Amino acid sequence: MPRPARPASPAPDTPPSTTVTALLAQHGAAVVPLEAVRESLFAHLSRDVFKRRLLAGDFPLPVLRADDSQKAALGVHIDDLAAFIDARRAEAQKELAQIMR
Repeated sequence: MPRPARPASPAPDTPPSTTVTALLAQHGAAVVPLEAVRESLFAHLSRDVFKRRLLAGDFPLPVLRADDSQKAALGVHIDDLAAFIDARRAEAQKELAQIMR
């Protein structure tokens, strides 16, 4: 007996940004572990300093836990990480434009 056809996935409202696509290719998941975020963007900070500053709100990255346990893994959703990277890029482009005047 043939399998029933799977319903098509709904099309997203907007295509993912190239940053989201690159992060998904790099990390292979929608949630990037906190340590991977630190290693790729904040390697100059120790694990403890990065986690403390992140949880204190020094970086505009919402941190999520897999569940309510204090021991649950911490991560950042790729959409939030991509938005952070894209915002930093926009700031750098604005600074460059001011320098080049």
